[in-house]
Amino acid sequence: QVQLVESGGGLVQAGGSLRLSCAASESIFSVNAMGWYRQAPGKQRELVATITPGGDTEYGDSVKGRFTISGDHAKNTVFLQMNSLKGEDTAVYYCSQEGCTAYGCYPHWGQGTQVTVST
Repeated sequence: QVQLVESGGGLVQAGGSLRLSCAASESIFSVNAMGWYRQAPGKQRELVATITPGGDTEYGDSVKGRFTISGDHAKNTVFLQMNSLKGEDTAVYYCSQEGCTAYGCYPHWGQGTQVTVST
């Protein structure tokens, strides 16, 4: 099975920055949107940002103007630059890439990386 591996999470003070990275262990073909989602304790998973092969981006309302998504669909890599972090950004962040492998076509998810913002 193809794995998505996230990195770059950690502990940061409010107002600080982190950069998350996500890479696939094998090639994923015909990738549609790539994105980041997050889940805080006791809350549902929510959209952080997505990017299409054409470069169109979408952001959750709470991160607009602070976070920037970028990526390379051909290389199956996606990044999330997070600036001006707030306590409410504390969550597990998950990478997602929707595409096809030898096992089928479906959204692929990473295991998540913890982001903790101290206030």
